[in-house]
Amino acid sequence: MRYEPVIGLEVHAELATRTKMFCACPVVDPTCSRPNEAVCPVCSGLPGVLPVVNRQAVELALRVALALGCRVNRVSLFARKNYFYPDLPKGYQISQYEEPLAVEGRLPIETPTGWREIRIRRVHLEEDTGKLTHVRKDGEEYSLVDLNRAGVPLLEIVSEPDLHSAAEVRAYAQALRAVLRYVGASSGDMEKGALRIEPNISIRPEGSSSFGTRVEIKNLNSFRALERAVAYQIERQTQTLQAGLPVAQETVGWDEAAGVTFSQRSKEEAHDYRYFPEPDLPPLVVEEEWIASVHAALPELPWARLERLQRQYDLPVVDARLLVDDPAVADYFEATAAALRSAPARMAANWVTGELFAWLNQSGQSLGQIRVSPRGLAALLDLMAQGTVTLNTGKAVLAEMLQSGADASEIIRSRGLEQVSDAAWIADLVRETLRSNPAEVEKYLSGKETVANWFYGQVMRAARGRANPQVVQEELQRQLKALKR
Repeated sequence: MRYEPVIGLEVHAELATRTKMFCACPVVDPTCSRPNEAVCPVCSGLPGVLPVVNRQAVELALRVALALGCRVNRVSLFARKNYFYPDLPKGYQISQYEEPLAVEGRLPIETPTGWREIRIRRVHLEEDTGKLTHVRKDGEEYSLVDLNRAGVPLLEIVSEPDLHSAAEVRAYAQALRAVLRYVGASSGDMEKGALRIEPNISIRPEGSSSFGTRVEIKNLNSFRALERAVAYQIERQTQTLQAGLPVAQETVGWDEAAGVTFSQRSKEEAHDYRYFPEPDLPPLVVEEEWIASVHAALPELPWARLERLQRQYDLPVVDARLLVDDPAVADYFEATAAALRSAPARMAANWVTGELFAWLNQSGQSLGQIRVSPRGLAALLDLMAQGTVTLNTGKAVLAEMLQSGADASEIIRSRGLEQVSDAAWIADLVRETLRSNPAEVEKYLSGKETVANWFYGQVMRAARGRANPQVVQEELQRQLKALKR
């Protein structure tokens, strides 16, 4: 029997606010902050304190909901989600349940089989939990609790079970992160835990309309882990059913090193959390004027920008997709393209997604930290298009620009890197290369035409990459043709 996967995603995104969801504690970077330095009586759950809703968090949530085409509820309710865990100081999490902020949205995604719209069930606000660090020392195992993250605003986006493969799941997650970044709601930094993804996976006989037993994978924090974990669960559930065994409804974790999921607990249902309205918070009322103003201020969204970049700059879809994934990268490219005088925009796209991406990966820097402005990159590309420097020289110049912050023209002038097109000088280099390699000349004359490429490389090496490639090619062909006479 053939089976069809049915997958829905719950995505938790930390909102890019200065302070926490219900108190004035700052939101701190988890990679460089001391444990428990951003904690107060409210987010640590001490008795007698009262939460206050962060208006900026609500506005960021509205941006996401409207970008996804959701219907915003004029009145939504906060609820207490009750469960015990050491990193949950109050013993409950403030979330939204029966009356969320927004419902019924759509997210266009590009899949291997074309564009699809994935339905969004709900978008709601909640607070994050703290963080546990598990330690083993002197044969003892224990856990340390850091409450810096407790109370950080979270946005949960829940899709309908409209996804049917690991590739589609990855495409959806990447498209959703792009939306979060474009509207400025979240950094989407998965390494820092700003975006965590929890797929719910079941399988059913192909052609069936019923749902199978679902398994939830918790807290996946990379697209690679997401795709691998979903693919593993699909295969595991298929093999289980083919063996005539039932699939157990459970929550599982993902072991990246082993490439397998492992059981954590049986899957909870809503009644297990004993939801009830949060007594310390009034209903959240969103006025129509506020919704309209947020909607009017939305930027161009990723799928629209993808189409425009291809059309406006004549870019292949692969290049446009790489640029659009991060709004900062797309902005950098468009600023570079606007500053070009001689080079084509496609050349700028190639260098941004090639040389600059390689530098960012190697250095660990972000695009906002590099020392080359879009105008500076455009100036270098123009010099290359004009023949002032060769491709390889251009790469070396860019590397120095990234290190020193100097202008391309300054580096080229100070190091004497200008490309030479002097026909007489190049003719002498070609002549000397042919004279110094009589054995290769004989091979060429005996019919081995590919030796011409070897000669070209030797000439360019002798010229230290400064010779104009087109002039070298023309002169080499001229002198080789003369040898055959």
